[in-house]
Amino acid sequence: MHPAAAERTDTFDKSLTEAVVDLVLRGMWRGVPEARYRPLVDAGLAMVKGPMVLPTEYAKNAVARTLRIPADSEHRERINAVYEAFLPVNRTVREVCTAWQCRPDGSVNDHTDSVYDAGVREMLEDVHEAIQPVLRRLERLVAGSGRYLTGLEEALDQFDDGGAQWLASPLCDSYHTVWMRLHQELLLVLGISRAEDEVLEEKLVRRSRG
Repeated sequence: MHPAAAERTDTFDKSLTEAVVDLVLRGMWRGVPEARYRPLVDAGLAMVKGPMVLPTEYAKNAVARTLRIPADSEHRERINAVYEAFLPVNRTVREVCTAWQCRPDGSVNDHTDSVYDAGVREMLEDVHEAIQPVLRRLERLVAGSGRYLTGLEEALDQFDDGGAQWLASPLCDSYHTVWMRLHQELLLVLGISRAEDEVLEEKLVRRSRG
């Protein structure tokens, strides 16, 4: 984490800070024990809706202020370069997940065509090879970011062991779920909106694909 302005999560104890950062990066918790989410609810950082625990706006703002690096940080330019290397691969991982879920004709992939599924797995391998050097660069710049490569590799192992859900399911720490947390942290660290992110991704993808 990096120093930031007022109303930061460092007004909370370490365990509460780690929990709220995790919740914001994930977007929601599902099926977690009350003992884990109750302190966040009591602090105004989370709300419960049925089986889901969601971050409040207060939590989102506090985490954004905590994670965001100052504009004059010596690391900002290097982190931004990592982010720009990430974006074209981000487009590809979305395409891989779509291909896993749907056939080219738009029908649901029922995973009865092993040749087709093997082709998707090859696409995923290209993604994994492309993201590794990007994440190793990030690890030198943002504390704790090594967990993303570890999480992606664990999901890939589970997927290769036959767990089809470990590619794109939101109900486990699938490849796509870990990827989304990585993306969210990059946006918060750099203070980039989703709209800005989409515009820049399109620009970089066009450039990378000629």
